[in-house]
Amino acid sequence: MKVAVIGAGVVGITTAYELAVQGHEVKVFERNSSVAQECSFANAGVISPGYVTPWAKPGMAWHVLSQLGKKNAPVRISGLGLAEIAWLSKWWRACNSETFNRNRKNLLHLSLFSQQRLHELTKRLHLNYDRSQGYMVLMRDERERKLLQASIELMRAEGIDLKVLSTAEALEIEPALNTAETKLLEALYFPHDEVGNCREFAYLLKKEAEDLGVEFELNAHVQNLLPDQADTIRLSQQDKGQKFDAIVACAGLASAALLKPLGIKIPLMAVHGYSISAAVREPLDAPRSGVMDERYKISITRLGQRVRVSGSAEIGGDPKKTREQSIKTLFKVLDDWFPGAARTQENVQIWKGSRPMLPDGPPLVGSSGVKGIWLNLGHGSSGWALACGSAKAIADMVSQHKTEIDMQGFDYQRLK
Repeated sequence: MKVAVIGAGVVGITTAYELAVQGHEVKVFERNSSVAQECSFANAGVISPGYVTPWAKPGMAWHVLSQLGKKNAPVRISGLGLAEIAWLSKWWRACNSETFNRNRKNLLHLSLFSQQRLHELTKRLHLNYDRSQGYMVLMRDERERKLLQASIELMRAEGIDLKVLSTAEALEIEPALNTAETKLLEALYFPHDEVGNCREFAYLLKKEAEDLGVEFELNAHVQNLLPDQADTIRLSQQDKGQKFDAIVACAGLASAALLKPLGIKIPLMAVHGYSISAAVREPLDAPRSGVMDERYKISITRLGQRVRVSGSAEIGGDPKKTREQSIKTLFKVLDDWFPGAARTQENVQIWKGSRPMLPDGPPLVGSSGVKGIWLNLGHGSSGWALACGSAKAIADMVSQHKTEIDMQGFDYQRLK
């Protein structure tokens, strides 16, 4: 079949690759001048299946409200319009135990499958993307430990391999942790989790996809799909278009507008996050892999010769405007745990990305209900962790093959 993929972030590139592996003629349309320029550009790089959980969970709404007005709050709400209020209403209704437990189970299965597929691709294609092993969650006090207990029990029940570490044990794994000045009560360690450079992986897999015949058209601004031409990609109002047997939407936030004329209504909203990246100053003072500060929900990851600090979740506001306090909090947490690890006075890359979030959490992976139109979008903050599994699943669906895992719960019908 002749298949179009809209969007060339890590989700779009993995989708194009998997479709090409199955023998399809694939063309990718990307609105930017290069691939992996939006959410895939400078994310945390963490792949932690146990921490791929729905944002909509019991108590989360009240937690968000309790953070309002706090200087270093991990979640912020500002400048809400009618669309954001409508989305928050749907999210609020999804914050119940039944919905959360179902979605968490589905996300765990997909994230484990995705990690397995990532390893298969990495080994077979000999990909090198600054990968490191292990992920640690740092708890500063007893309150944080108590709040994590339910999650720990749930992860253990789900078969996630994790260890509770004392300060001394944590230092054996991450010896540069500044426990002399920053209190570390305990740590959770996930030995099978990992860190890797998502953007670098995307570039490497793009090359592999091109070797299979995939064509990438950059600076391609796809027009909204039309009901009487749902199989046609147009790059301008005057363009007669290119016809395809199937179209897979992997365009993140832009997907909602592209698909709306077809009657496909997707409640996506941008939840903005930040990262700073800087060169390693002294390797012995830097993390070996990745850690997360549980209080501030901020990750510190080692990506080759760079350190990246990532976090914050902003709902509403201007996507192009950087909030100074959010950046200061990233620097603060880095200095708390790894002072002197990075060259933070020179050539620091500051990035703000817009995560495409659905109200209940899981992405949409499957048919849109319109013939020939497929969805692989709405991965939120877990695009890197879910990309390889989602891509394999949607390629199997487009090819009319049985998926390797049950994809119930990721369908478009659940949102109706």
